[in-house]
Amino acid sequence: MNADWERGYAAGYSAAHRTDVRDITTERGMAAPTPQKKAPRKVSAYGKRYGREYKRLKAKHPRASFGSLSKKAHAATRKAMK
Repeated sequence: MNADWERGYAAGYSAAHRTDVRDITTERGMAAPTPQKKAPRKVSAYGKRYGREYKRLKAKHPRASFGSLSKKAHAATRKAMK
C-alpha cells in the first residue's frame, strides 16, 4: 500500500513539474530562427512633396505647432500637385 502511494506521489509530482517529459521545442545548439525584415514601403509622390513643403514651412516658422504647419503643408501640396 505504501509503495503504491509513493508511485502515485512520484507520478503526480513529475506531471506537475513536467520532469517526466523533455521539452524538445528548443534543442541545444540550434539557433533561433531570424525574423525576416519587412521591406520599406515606397514613398509616394504626395509624401515626398508634403515632406518638402513641411520642411520649408518649418524653416520659416520654427515655433509654430505641428498641427498648423501640417495643415498648411497639406494645402500647399494639394495646390502644387493639382
